[in-house]
Amino acid sequence: MLKTTDELLTASDYRDLPEGPPHFQLVEGKLFMTPSPEFYHQSVAGNIYFLLRDFLRSHPLGKVAIAPSDVQLDFVNVHQPDVYFVSNERLGILTKQGPVGAPDLMVEVLSKSTARLDKGPKLRVYARSGVKELWLVDKEKKEVAIYRFAEAIGEPVAVVRGRQLLTTPVLPGLKLKLTEVFEA
Repeated sequence: MLKTTDELLTASDYRDLPEGPPHFQLVEGKLFMTPSPEFYHQSVAGNIYFLLRDFLRSHPLGKVAIAPSDVQLDFVNVHQPDVYFVSNERLGILTKQGPVGAPDLMVEVLSKSTARLDKGPKLRVYARSGVKELWLVDKEKKEVAIYRFAEAIGEPVAVVRGRQLLTTPVLPGLKLKLTEVFEA
């Protein structure tokens, strides 16, 4: 990611930007431009979105969205996670532009250009803003680090890999096969 300004901005300043591409994120008041992800990154993010969407058709627990979609977490943080889920109980945070407030689940597929931001400042923002769970998806290692911020902030509560199933209390009954998540 390329930091585009040293001047601190607010969510209001961010809303005044022209629509992308290029796409930007506001992280701790700093504006970052995000290059287009590589093809496999988009495949993995798309797989997760479609698997969650398919699950939600038979288990109507809330809404799922895929990037680019702005998630305003506070007045200096507007992120664009790869995928996010908002439960029915929290649908009130959805606006025409996207959520204003913390979704229940955020998914970040790691890329060389964004991993440092995803594992550092963005993770800390998610932890303090009320996100229940974060998945950091490592497409190279084919594993998913699961953070549940009510249980632990700095370390994942689980790392799912190989033939393990990805489950979450945020979506009761969900059992994602990693082979489907990482299908090319």
